[in-house]
Amino acid sequence: MDYTYEKNAASKGYKAVCGVDEAGRGPLAGPVFAAAVILPEDCEIEGLNDSKKISEKKREMLFDVIREKAVSYSIASVDEKVIDEINILQATYLAMKNAVEGLDVPADYALIDGNRMPPISIDGETIVKGDAKSPSVAAASILAKVSRDRYMLELDKEMPEYCFAQHKGYGTKLHYECLTEHGVSEHHRMSFLRSFFEKK
Repeated sequence: MDYTYEKNAASKGYKAVCGVDEAGRGPLAGPVFAAAVILPEDCEIEGLNDSKKISEKKREMLFDVIREKAVSYSIASVDEKVIDEINILQATYLAMKNAVEGLDVPADYALIDGNRMPPISIDGETIVKGDAKSPSVAAASILAKVSRDRYMLELDKEMPEYCFAQHKGYGTKLHYECLTEHGVSEHHRMSFLRSFFEKK
């Protein structure tokens, strides 16, 4: 992983390039999170990688390092009610847009993880598996993932019967067992549970 994408954008005259990624598109419960990060030129952060490829302990450590070293960062979320209302793709776009707009140092170019461009007000490009190719996107993936995981851990304290600390809201066997026993909570995405209701 190197700064090829960031440098290509800089060579075109862009001054503040941010990486953008999301976490939590797939779970049955909880918000979708997104983060935007502007890193200093050639910033070295040891162990930086796609958040899914590193341990929870390492992500937690990198979360603090990224926030400390970033020129600017922003984390945004869109809750399950809005996800049900506008669908998960649009909710993810909204979280990304809000993250970019929340930067206290405005970005003028965005590197977006994936193959679809959210409707943001600055120029940018999509990078498939960008969180394994661009340090800025990898940093954003870690901020989004850790923020969402922390949210789900807090939710677990409120509603321990759903075991959110163990599955973080994803559709695991344990999660479905909790749903069968306790029913659906206010934090579940009803639009993701249609097949669950059909089976009942």
